[in-house]
Amino acid sequence: MPQFLVIGAGILGLSTALALQDKGLSVTLVDDAPDQPPASWGNAGHIAVEQVEPLASPATLRGVPGRLLASDDALSLPLRDLRHWLPFGIRLALAARPKTFRAGSVALKGLVTHSMPAWQRLVSGLGQPDLLRQDGHFVLWDTPQSAAAGLARWQASDTGTTDFHPIDREETAQLRALLGRDPAGGIRFRGSGQIASHDRLFQAMREKLLGRDGQIVTGKAIALPVTDGRAAVRLADGTLLASDGIIVTAGVASRPLMESLGHRVPMIAERGYHLHAPPGEWPADLPPLVFEDRSLIVTRFADYLRCSSFVEFSHPDSPADPQKWERLRRRVQALGLPFPLPAAEWVGSRPTLPDYLPAIGRSDRAGNLFYAFGHQHLGLTLGPLTGELIAAQATDQRPALDLSPFDLDRFG
Repeated sequence: MPQFLVIGAGILGLSTALALQDKGLSVTLVDDAPDQPPASWGNAGHIAVEQVEPLASPATLRGVPGRLLASDDALSLPLRDLRHWLPFGIRLALAARPKTFRAGSVALKGLVTHSMPAWQRLVSGLGQPDLLRQDGHFVLWDTPQSAAAGLARWQASDTGTTDFHPIDREETAQLRALLGRDPAGGIRFRGSGQIASHDRLFQAMREKLLGRDGQIVTGKAIALPVTDGRAAVRLADGTLLASDGIIVTAGVASRPLMESLGHRVPMIAERGYHLHAPPGEWPADLPPLVFEDRSLIVTRFADYLRCSSFVEFSHPDSPADPQKWERLRRRVQALGLPFPLPAAEWVGSRPTLPDYLPAIGRSDRAGNLFYAFGHQHLGLTLGPLTGELIAAQATDQRPALDLSPFDLDRFG
């Protein structure tokens, strides 16, 4: 039976490992801290199938100067990390040119369109369909002016397989009970979703992997030495792991591994901050709320509540900025949300490439080496689908989608 090594135990790694097992293969997952929550544990839990346009866009570029001049915006470019984000920003600007943006939109839409069915297959295979909620989400605004502008933006946007409507009387009453006032404006999306619990999801995926004779090896992958055209995995303790196939799904840690083989990987740590608390009085049946003027999303999970914000272009090893958690608390208080404070703090790194497309494909440096990383804000959304696609390619089957737009060679 062919043996595969999957590096990284986040949503991409676990999804890929399970997809390989579905094909009857033997799988070992390698992670430096498999018992610790991965970066994909810290997101808002939103299955964002409405986000079919890359963030590397002309509209994003036009908005950057005003956001940087704003006193309390969610976008952050720390001067200490200038050498990391400046080259990335130049590449982002090039990727946002209209022709490149249009091509990227076609490629990303192909992925996002197929992501919800992949999620349905995943939770069904886990025997826990209730892990996926398909209740949509709300987008709310603070003022009538921002509501009118926000609605116009969404009406002009491609929202993929989702649709939306202005909040109706019943939805307004539901939100009034939570906020203590009527929203100035809002829309309700249908077709998007969320996971019920990060903890339950990752536990169920690990148990499924181990229950089918998969293995989890604790160790930090530091190199991919190639001998006779085939790669192996070298761990920090000197252990060398050989395998029929190796798939790199290590998030931001994928960059040094792939660059050691000569690949160009202009990836940055796009860090996000969240606060995590018991659910308190937050209604259990309320889908995620996006407060667009505040760049804030609040999600009620089965057993906890989480609010997330901030886009910080940085380095994964840079110290966290405690002021961001304080600003997040002030935003929660200003909105009058029944969110228990002070709440637990978390920061994590989204692996982001400058064109806001993931890297999914086969390396031309070693015949047994594959990769799947760089999913930016859509790691959770695209995780199960990406696992299926890369597992098909790694077993010489034809993937359901054309993977050429996601090849690393697009960066030279």
